[in-house]
Amino acid sequence: MTTSITAVDRDGTQHSLDWEEDQTLMEVLRDNDLPVLASCGGTASCATCHVFLEETVAERLGERSPDELELLEDAAGYRACGSRLACQIEHDQSLHGIRVELAPEN
Repeated sequence: MTTSITAVDRDGTQHSLDWEEDQTLMEVLRDNDLPVLASCGGTASCATCHVFLEETVAERLGERSPDELELLEDAAGYRACGSRLACQIEHDQSLHGIRVELAPEN
């Protein structure tokens, strides 16, 4: 089942995207030509897929791993609540309709 999300790029342009079940959030952003470098390929060893989520969505996803949190704390624009690595967010139908904002480049 496809989940629809809104992604806001660094210029403020909104994009309606279809998120397939077999994709992470990073993959749907990258595959739709948004400027997500994803240098590590989704292994949570860089922060080039840093995104901002609405606080209620971030809270619903639960705790970040220690590795993810360490990378995010050093990333440009880090937000204590709302910053996530898109590669660490798996597809979930409950995320239908979320808004994702690309964080500033490091």
